[in-house]
Amino acid sequence: MGLLPEIETRVSTREYTSDPISDESLSRILEAGRLAPSAKNRQSWRFVVVTDGSVREKIEHAAFGQEYVGVAPVVIALCTTNIEYKMPNGQLSYPIDLSFAASFMMLQATHEGLGSCLVTTFREDDVKSILTVPYSMRVVMLLTIGHVDTRPERIERLPMDRVVSYNHW
Repeated sequence: MGLLPEIETRVSTREYTSDPISDESLSRILEAGRLAPSAKNRQSWRFVVVTDGSVREKIEHAAFGQEYVGVAPVVIALCTTNIEYKMPNGQLSYPIDLSFAASFMMLQATHEGLGSCLVTTFREDDVKSILTVPYSMRVVMLLTIGHVDTRPERIERLPMDRVVSYNHW
């Protein structure tokens, strides 16, 4: 069984029901993130899982009032424990590492029949304070997960010949 069906059907969900996510599904989603690749296998991430409604509401305010952040039954803050490490190509590793982890979690959420959405518009200092994230760490992104209320239409993707070339640009 391949992953292409999950990849093809995944959309960014912004309308969730209030139904809770089963502990088993949440555990598998988190396991998918834990198993994601990272630079030099550093695994310099922490996932802060927020299920408490009052905490999600505070995070919604820190996310400039994006309502779906407070409505989703689960918000995961993807944090890094190593903001300094640069890979040999000069790139910081943590944005890439956390993107892999988030992608794996989103695909597992889709496999579980759930919706998800990455949130990058938020006041990081506020989220860090709400979740008591240590000063030396970063909250890079938030991931909302829940049962889909209204499934959005899949946005048309660019055709393959617009995004792929072989052996040169």
